Amino acid sequence: MFELFENELNNLDNILDQVKRNSLDFLENIGDKPTSIADQAIVPISLTDEGAGTLAGLDLFSRHYEKLMVASPGPRYWGFVTGGTTPAAIAGDWLTAVYDQNTQAIQGEGDVSGVIEQETIRMFCDLLGLPHDFMGGFVTGATMANFTGLAVARQWAGKQTSHDVSREGVNGNVALMAATPHSSVIKSLSMLGIGSSNLIRIDTLKDREAIDVNALEEKLKEHIERPVILNCSAGTVNTVDFDDIQAIVELKKKYNFWLHIDAAFGGFVACSPEYRYLLNGWEWADSITIDCHKWLNVPYDSAVSLVRKEHSRLQVSTFQNSNAPYLGDPSENFSYLNFLPENSRRFRALPVWLSLVAYGRTGFESIVSNSIAMARRFGECIQNRDYLELSAPIRLNVVCFRLKKSPEKTAEFLKMVNRRGKIFMTPTLLSGNVSIRAAFVNYRTVENDIDIAFREMDEVFATL
Repeated sequence: MFELFENELNNLDNILDQVKRNSLDFLENIGDKPTSIADQAIVPISLTDEGAGTLAGLDLFSRHYEKLMVASPGPRYWGFVTGGTTPAAIAGDWLTAVYDQNTQAIQGEGDVSGVIEQETIRMFCDLLGLPHDFMGGFVTGATMANFTGLAVARQWAGKQTSHDVSREGVNGNVALMAATPHSSVIKSLSMLGIGSSNLIRIDTLKDREAIDVNALEEKLKEHIERPVILNCSAGTVNTVDFDDIQAIVELKKKYNFWLHIDAAFGGFVACSPEYRYLLNGWEWADSITIDCHKWLNVPYDSAVSLVRKEHSRLQVSTFQNSNAPYLGDPSENFSYLNFLPENSRRFRALPVWLSLVAYGRTGFESIVSNSIAMARRFGECIQNRDYLELSAPIRLNVVCFRLKKSPEKTAEFLKMVNRRGKIFMTPTLLSGNVSIRAAFVNYRTVENDIDIAFREMDEVFATL
């Protein structure tokens, strides 16, 4: 064995102790860490022949790079719908690296991580009130979860015309519809060979981002001769608007289409007794996307793709490793390697499993409720300032707003606020106009963080 490896193994307790100290220093001071750093200049480090060892490397990283890490898991990072990391999730993610499993699910062969993943999906569905009619697995994020659901939908569409898409390729005879799709859905169409420009847009309700169900029915009639894939939104990124899933499910009784629901973070309103009605009918979806590194507050990267069990053959025919005998016969044994896009899969289920066990239904209900309360508090503060106005109603946990008397300066105002490093928000467009978007999903966020944010914005506005 290389001598340095042997020395490091003998010194592993000291190495992990140092990692623990570095981690605690970051997390215990997360509220004081900057949310944005303009100067990202680094000190180049040269590769040596001998190697410095892990402790020296950690010290080098701490002195030169750690200061450039932003507080993305902190309470005032409100861009990209980024969740924090609960203690249970951190513990699970640390152990994921230690166990270093390539997660499959062939019982009696290999490790147990795939079986635990199936158990995690079962508990996950219980948390969200979904029946056990879905098979699910962990992927990197909403992009791959949407890709997975839509890939199986594409295979289903091919079957409607006796066409095996996975073997024969896309023949173009599929209609994919949506009203306000997330960018990851558009990206998935490009990757799937359907073509992002071939998306059929459905009209939205007036002053909403939700599907006009009457307009949808007209499109379904228009494309009655083609297999249709419908992408629905359960929480749009700007206004957290929900399509009327129950009404769309009723249309499924009249028209044959695949229902894919992008519920990347909106799916977690199932934890809220007050808002779970927004998901009525979603149990009849063919596929569902849900992000765990958002409202579940586990580390990046983690998302779940759910597909109805009745489509399992289509899913295997989409992702099977048919020319790799060493990966097993997909017709005999269930394996995630033949069920999802990735063959190399880390044990992503563990942080979620440990979080579900640690905090239960009540814990995640509290995260959702607190996030919505913080968004409302944020909105109240906007209404109490004569220089700001809401760009859209606050439906759940995302607030869009802009400068009231000089909206053309909104983008400049946001840049100035973000550069101060106390809060971080993102720009967006609503009806073609620039707005600021603040998304609340972090379990750490409290009212004092809202107060800090508005002190920052008040001071910046005074300089405009």
